[in-house]
Amino acid sequence: MSESTPTRAVDARITSHVPALSVGPIVLPTPGRAVDLRLRVTAPQTGTGTDLPLILLSHGQGHSNHLSSLNGYAPLAHYWAARGFVVIQPTHLSSRTLTLDPETPGAPLYWRSRVEDMTRILDRLDEIESAVPQLPGRLDRDKIAVAGHSMGGHTASLLLGARLTDDDGTEVNLTEPRIKAGLLLASPGRGGDALTEQVAASYPVFLTTDFTHMATPALVVAGDQDTSSHMTVNGPSWHADPYHLAPGPKTLLTLFGGEHGLGGISGYDVAETTDENPERVSTVQRLTWAYLRSELYPGDKAWQLACQDLAAGDHPAGQVESKQAP
Repeated sequence: MSESTPTRAVDARITSHVPALSVGPIVLPTPGRAVDLRLRVTAPQTGTGTDLPLILLSHGQGHSNHLSSLNGYAPLAHYWAARGFVVIQPTHLSSRTLTLDPETPGAPLYWRSRVEDMTRILDRLDEIESAVPQLPGRLDRDKIAVAGHSMGGHTASLLLGARLTDDDGTEVNLTEPRIKAGLLLASPGRGGDALTEQVAASYPVFLTTDFTHMATPALVVAGDQDTSSHMTVNGPSWHADPYHLAPGPKTLLTLFGGEHGLGGISGYDVAETTDENPERVSTVQRLTWAYLRSELYPGDKAWQLACQDLAAGDHPAGQVESKQAP
C-alpha cells in the first residue's frame, strides 16, 4: 500500500503530507562530553504552519555503522515530519560512527549520557532552531514527545519516568517534565530474572529497571515474534513490560509477526532487519503518528481513526489495548 493511499477508516489528515527538509549534522559544542553533540533535524517546509510539535528520537545500539546515529530511522523521521512534527535525532555516544575508546566513561551503553543528550536538546532549542533554515519561530515548546527504539526505548522510558538503581545503590530518577508523551518501540522490559545470565552479569544496570513510576502517557510497540533471546529469557512478552508494569495512561500496540526491527523502521532496505515488511512499517508509521497527534492535541480523532483502520479487514497487522490512569 502506498503511503499516499488512504485506508478504509483513516481520513486524509492522516495520509496527506507535505515536503520535509532535513538538516544535519548540527553540532552543539558540549564541554565535558567525549565529543560534541551532533544532531539531525527533520521538519515540514515553510508554509505548513507554526507551533510545530517536537519528537526527540533516540536510536538503538545496533550493529550497523550508521543506522545507530543521526542518519538512521528515516522511515519514521520523514513520515512524522511530513505530517507536521519536527524530529530531532542525536547521535549518542554509543554510536559506532564515533569509534570512541572502549574505556570512555559510561561505555558501552552510555545510558545516562543518552538521557542527558535529550535534556540538553531541550535546554538548547533556541540554538537548534536558529541552525535550521525556515524553522525559526515555528516550534511549540509545550508539545514535546520522545520516541526510542530498542536501547533508545530504554532512554525514552527513563525520560518518561522509569527508574533504576545505579552502581552506588542510589535510585536514579531522570524524569523530564517537559516531555508530554512517548513512544517505546521494541523497548527493553523488566530486569531481575527476566534477563539472560550474560546480560545480568555484563550490564547490571538492566537488573533494576522499575516502571512503576513511569506515569507519562506512552504508546508501547512490540512485535509478537521479537524474542530478543540475547537479552531476555521471557520471549516477546518482555517488550510489553513497559505497558503492563507502568501506571496508565498507557497503550500497547502488538504487531503480528513483528520482530525487533518492527518491519524495518531503522532505515530503508537495511540488512539487519530480520522481518522486513513495508506494510508493517506503514502500520508503525501511521499508528505512532496518530497516537502522538491525539495525545498532544486532545480531541483530535487521528488515533481513533487509525485504530479503526487497524481493526478493519480479515488480516489485521496488529492489535491495540489501553489502560487509563489509576
